[in-house]
Amino acid sequence: MAEITAGMVKELREKTDAPMMECKKALTEAGGDLVKAEEILRVKLGNKASKAAARVAAEGVVAIHLAADGKMGSIFEINSETDFVAKNDEFLQLAADCARLVVEKNPSDIAALATLPLADGTVDSVRTALVGKIGENMSPRRFARIAATGKLASYVHGGARIGVLVDVVGGDDQLARDLAMHIAASKPKSLDASGVPAELLDTERRVAIEKAREAGKPEAMLEKIAEGTVQKYLKDVTLLGQVFVKAEDGKQTIEQLLKSKGASVARFELFIVGEGIEKKVADFAAEVAAQAAAAAAK
Repeated sequence: MAEITAGMVKELREKTDAPMMECKKALTEAGGDLVKAEEILRVKLGNKASKAAARVAAEGVVAIHLAADGKMGSIFEINSETDFVAKNDEFLQLAADCARLVVEKNPSDIAALATLPLADGTVDSVRTALVGKIGENMSPRRFARIAATGKLASYVHGGARIGVLVDVVGGDDQLARDLAMHIAASKPKSLDASGVPAELLDTERRVAIEKAREAGKPEAMLEKIAEGTVQKYLKDVTLLGQVFVKAEDGKQTIEQLLKSKGASVARFELFIVGEGIEKKVADFAAEVAAQAAAAAAK
């Protein structure tokens, strides 16, 4: 039997992006023939997809779909391991198809979306085949579906890394688009104070008290100082409290802008690709060393 060297495994892995152990198994089965081993891996692409699923996917895109009548819209995030794959046409088409299906079929969650018919199979079978073809994990992460109270406006920024869908009641199309762009730029956490989690406010309050105490402020003033800090925080993180990015005087808040236009915001969704996902840096040399150490231990 031909000797399967680390160099052969590395070469096959670079050609196929299959996991190292799968490459070694294929080479062993093929008697060291690289061409035959590559064919074996192609047959096992479904298995490759399941192996890829163990890897962190923190890149990706946000896709938005609006119904023809403008009364229904969706925003959808799908993740990939690298920015390169996030630019792949088939990956982008999958994202667009999923956003469309959210509007048309109203799935209850990501698991339900995965079972919906797409092409000659389902969303998940199309995803799995694409993972096998490209050799990189792809993971539909989240979506939101909005039935418009007023009119829906959308905005996608930064190579589809940031997406906004906003429901504006009253005003005109320019106002709606300006609001969508403002949300993408300023990244509010909620529409108003009622949508900000209590734990975030408690954290701001505790930090403010400790800072004031360390600065030597009287104990009797700490609560008042903390409340002032919390109110400033709310202005920074709520849409209505934020200063409009296009305000000519640099002072007009979104709440004031809406009032001047006789408009209001019923709801908005802001998706930022990979937000909250811990990214992991791949190190091939370290992976080889780890595999060698594990083998030696046996």
